[in-house]
Amino acid sequence: MNIKNTDSQFVAPTYARFPVTVVSGDGSRVFDENGKEYIDLSTGIAVNTFGVADREWVAAVTEQLGRISHTSNLYYNEPCAKLAEALCTATGMSKVFFSNSGAEANECAIKAARKYAADKKGAEYFNIITLRNSFHGRTLATLTATGQDAFHNDFLPLLDGFVYADANDAEALRRLLDSNKCAAIMLEVVQGEGGVLPLKEDYLAAVQDLADRYDVLLICDEVQIGNGRSGKLYGYMNYGLKPDIVTTAKGLSGGLPLGATLFSERVGNVLTAGTHGSTFGGNPVCCAAALNVLSRLDEATLAGVREREAYIRDALVGARGVKSVTGLGLMLGIETERNADEIIAECIERGVLVIKAKNKLRLLPALNIPFDLLERALDVIKQACAG
Repeated sequence: MNIKNTDSQFVAPTYARFPVTVVSGDGSRVFDENGKEYIDLSTGIAVNTFGVADREWVAAVTEQLGRISHTSNLYYNEPCAKLAEALCTATGMSKVFFSNSGAEANECAIKAARKYAADKKGAEYFNIITLRNSFHGRTLATLTATGQDAFHNDFLPLLDGFVYADANDAEALRRLLDSNKCAAIMLEVVQGEGGVLPLKEDYLAAVQDLADRYDVLLICDEVQIGNGRSGKLYGYMNYGLKPDIVTTAKGLSGGLPLGATLFSERVGNVLTAGTHGSTFGGNPVCCAAALNVLSRLDEATLAGVREREAYIRDALVGARGVKSVTGLGLMLGIETERNADEIIAECIERGVLVIKAKNKLRLLPALNIPFDLLERALDVIKQACAG
């Protein structure tokens, strides 16, 4: 079978795919249909937390598959309950709702914030403030929450109830809170699809202060930066924030579809029976995978993430053809003098998989990528950047 031709004939043309068919892998190495090896610095866009076919992860998934693969949420299942407990214990949050993806986790957060505000203040307090240059998903609600016109243009009219603030401008945020009846502020501490741009620490402190002062919920979207990628369990923990709602997905289950919306104590019981649901959310196989991932995100692993970040920055900052390095932990953006698409094509040709965020290279390696593979990959990137 010619996979590329079959894909072109039968799969909806929504992706500009790279010319690689990935058929197998081992950790941070993946292989195409011809057996060519690539060092993977993309991890399925921050999904394969410990790389491909990680043995501990495979064992946890396989064991659960041998028990039961699905129950529906009309019944209890052990991995779901244990994962909710583990997430609450690790974060200090109170309750968890499980779904299938980051977009669904954010949808749940939006619904919960609006219901909380309506119950407490009145139905007119429905507005959600998000930041320009943000990305929160591709459903109509999360697309509207995304503060980038490029994602909006083909799907107008969008939904009401979202207003946008410029990132790192606390005064502009205050004015929006004054002029709109708001339920929540929603943000990513590092704007991933927006170019891997961390928000400023003093701005985030001001956001927390404004959320407290105006009595609106703070929602932290941890879909991409969460689950150890920042060098802490969740990205907001690097800034001392106290969110009311945290959303996460991608790397949570290390390669299976799982989203989670975490609620603080004051929001924990806002969604009651019948107000929200998900057929596959809390699937026992996905939760067993996530339990394995979460159990391994200990301080040694997180210290390893920070060590690898420092290693990458040391290799690339000031290198020929590299203009800047942005991001946090193992979610890094490389601004280059050459066109990023040309660099990515050269890297693929030489056996390194990197992706893009706006005009930058985006590096999202496995949290435990071996240093020898990382060194080899960085040598290829540096040579491609130098031209």
